[in-house]
Amino acid sequence: MGLRKYIDDKIAPHFHKGGKYERYYVFYEMFDTMLYSPSSTTQTSAHIRDGIDLKRVMMTVWFAALPALIFGMFNTGYQANLQIAEFGYDPIPGWRTDIVALFAGFDPASWYSNFLHGAVYYVPIFIVTYLGGFIWEGLFAWKRGHEVNEGFFVTGILFTLILPPTIPLWMVFVGISFGVVVGKEIFGGTGKNFLNPALVGRAFLFFAYPAHMSGDAVWTAVDGFSGATALALAFEGGLDYSAGLTGVAGTMSGVDLTWMQTSLGGIQGSIGETSLLLIGLGALVLLTTKIASWRIMLSMLLGMAAMATLFNMIGSDTNPMFDMPWYWHLSLGGFAFGMVFMATDPVSASMTNTGKLIFGALIGIMTVLIRVINPAFPEGVMLAILFGNLCAPLIDHFVVQANIRRRMQRTGA
Repeated sequence: MGLRKYIDDKIAPHFHKGGKYERYYVFYEMFDTMLYSPSSTTQTSAHIRDGIDLKRVMMTVWFAALPALIFGMFNTGYQANLQIAEFGYDPIPGWRTDIVALFAGFDPASWYSNFLHGAVYYVPIFIVTYLGGFIWEGLFAWKRGHEVNEGFFVTGILFTLILPPTIPLWMVFVGISFGVVVGKEIFGGTGKNFLNPALVGRAFLFFAYPAHMSGDAVWTAVDGFSGATALALAFEGGLDYSAGLTGVAGTMSGVDLTWMQTSLGGIQGSIGETSLLLIGLGALVLLTTKIASWRIMLSMLLGMAAMATLFNMIGSDTNPMFDMPWYWHLSLGGFAFGMVFMATDPVSASMTNTGKLIFGALIGIMTVLIRVINPAFPEGVMLAILFGNLCAPLIDHFVVQANIRRRMQRTGA
């Protein structure tokens, strides 16, 4: 209460109308709403009153992504420390290494060491992402004369979790700038973008800087480390699916791969995409609070499973990806994260109930098509969701037109 009173009495008057910083009100409002709920409420009787607002929705998504975030930091450090301790790699030189060496050392058996080693890579990515995003959000809001929308809270956190931990920080700034400006603001801002801004920024980095973002090489924070991702290993025929859910199906950079291992998340990969278990926990939160659509998640899963099963039945003597079961598609790469946090974006997804089912199924099918048929893109989820975003308005249009025709037939009009 003391901080709230101090802000209202001492700081706010300078930014309100008539104050000496009136023209910078949008920036004051942006940081004020980061600390407290918006003070403005609906005044007329034409609206339904509810206990939820945009900020509460954003914070719920944040909470849902938090388990994957925390584990992502830990796993980043664990994978690096594992390569250092067991395989003789050196830490990447720089201030990050100095901090870890000073306070924790590089022991993969130490939770503190793993977490700190991961944090020195993730926290700078987090800071640069939000700094860059709020700069652009603030500038556009200032130019247009309206308040900053809270939508970037979610865009920012999701963007950080789909990046490799070793990405250069200047590239993080470029990526989030492209995602916010080109993916959202030029179309009018939050609620008017037809593409997911976080994926737009990720796609730009993927095509502009493939050496840093390619999905066929793992990202581990040690010097001189390289190796195939689990998806690339599968494409090369390095996974044995007959091993079942617990048997060793392959080895990725010194880590034995079982389906259970990939589901728990103890493998290299993008920061927040490795643990199917914790992503599933986030899905439970979003579904319980009805923020995410179960229709999109379910249809995306079924579309992926149906397409993967079809390829399993067809088979191939030259392409091992035809043999990958649907549950391996689910646990590898970014499919689970994309299904829970990206495809369910209410702005860029289909709006109608039937459209959501078609939208999700299309993304699931497209993901497997890209992964199996196109060797240039071993991941596939990012492009599939962006393709689904482009198709969402058309899907809703045909669904609405079909509903109108059925209604006219019933009424005899």
